[in-house]
Amino acid sequence: MVLSKTNSQSDASIHSTFGSRYVRDALPRFKIPENSIPKEAAFQIINDELMLDGNPRLNLASFVTTWMEPECDKLIMDSINKNYVDMDEYPVTTELQNRCVNMIAHLFNAPLGDGETACGVGTVGSSEAIMLAGLAFKRKWQNKMKALGKPYDKPNIVTGANVQVCWEKFARYFEVELKEVKLSDGYYVMDPEKAVDLVDENTICVAAILGSTLNGEFEDVKRLNDLLVEKNKETGWDTPIHVDAASGGFIAPFLYPELEWDFRLPLVKSINVSGHKYGLVYAGIGWAIWRNKEDLPDELIFHINYLGADQPTFTLNFSKGSSQVIAQYYQLIRLGHEGYRNIMENCQENAMVLREGLEKTGRFNIVSKDHGVPLVAFSLKDHSQHNEFEISGMLRRFGWIVPAYTMPPDAQHVTVLRVVIREDFSRTLAERLVIDIQTVLRELDLIPAMVTEKLGAGETEETHRAVIKKTTLEVQREITSAWRKMVSEKKKTNGIC
Repeated sequence: MVLSKTNSQSDASIHSTFGSRYVRDALPRFKIPENSIPKEAAFQIINDELMLDGNPRLNLASFVTTWMEPECDKLIMDSINKNYVDMDEYPVTTELQNRCVNMIAHLFNAPLGDGETACGVGTVGSSEAIMLAGLAFKRKWQNKMKALGKPYDKPNIVTGANVQVCWEKFARYFEVELKEVKLSDGYYVMDPEKAVDLVDENTICVAAILGSTLNGEFEDVKRLNDLLVEKNKETGWDTPIHVDAASGGFIAPFLYPELEWDFRLPLVKSINVSGHKYGLVYAGIGWAIWRNKEDLPDELIFHINYLGADQPTFTLNFSKGSSQVIAQYYQLIRLGHEGYRNIMENCQENAMVLREGLEKTGRFNIVSKDHGVPLVAFSLKDHSQHNEFEISGMLRRFGWIVPAYTMPPDAQHVTVLRVVIREDFSRTLAERLVIDIQTVLRELDLIPAMVTEKLGAGETEETHRAVIKKTTLEVQREITSAWRKMVSEKKKTNGIC
């Protein structure tokens, strides 16, 4: 007799996911559920919810890489289960990291002798790299002040007000006073002269930005170096420079090789760069490079042996994936100087296409510079009816994510839109974006201005009788203030990345 078994009606494996109870029952959001669910249902439910996210390729707010070649995607998936910190177990991965450090150090013109290895480390991004570099500067300064018998409890760091929020984090977390050079109309990067004026004996370093988050502009590191050299001679100090090259570190060597911003300048002691930006790797990789080993105090380096061998480590975290390190090495050997140069030139040309298209509308002022990170930052010429926040909101209907934000002090009355041109942003997309912006402008011209209506609604009858003509700048400031009330007061507006 043949015995057969009939699946019970409760066997979840025979049901279609969309025919099961799992798609009609609310899933727990705050507590782990008591019972398991089929893997197909779990996948489908999460996948469906993720469809509501924006399209990463159309996220023009971010500098972070959103596309890599399939071959590299496969390398990433094949190594996703390797813990980067297990150096003894994964010696080849460790070797690849060391190769990346040396390649990037040479790219930044580190003064290395024949056969000399570079001093640097892979991080989860530029934020961690900046924390590590800042700690090195702080410890070196403290050691110097102790040796001189002077107080070492009030360190400070000098930056521009345009720095990314990670610099504020460093200052607050590690108890360092942050001295910010304020911005001004039409000048949205750190002024080297004003920065050097803020330097005193307690300054652990001056941080220069190679590629401002706000408008992509490169700060004048050469001018800063020359001014600091003179001040150090006059005072006997040895105030160094750190270059935050998160965005520009993989751009300047290929587009502007003659630009002096790196270790060719004697006071530049460390540089951070984001591999996951124009290093062309998915999010999760940054690099901190020191001029030489003397610039990284040895007491900050830990040595462990419980994973199988003596391992030096200088990181804020411990365990992390190996995939991004491997992906960075892939890009460096796959593209080489030729490939990176071609990609950066394409990005620059597509930025010009977008810029020219916006200029032809006659409606925008271009805030970004041609020389710098390939992006286009722009603002409306006329704010009497509408503002940049409305344009940003309406562009989302077309799938575009284009941020609008106000500048830091003392240029906070200026509002801009910004489009970052990445490797996967083609000329076709640039032209399509211009068309969609023109469509938004036409639609805005046909509807009442939302913000000015709100401002007008609060006016009294007496105010209407005595009409006061306001300047364009006053109107713009009122509109900007009204929109800023919708945003948390504590939000760091220049922390967009």
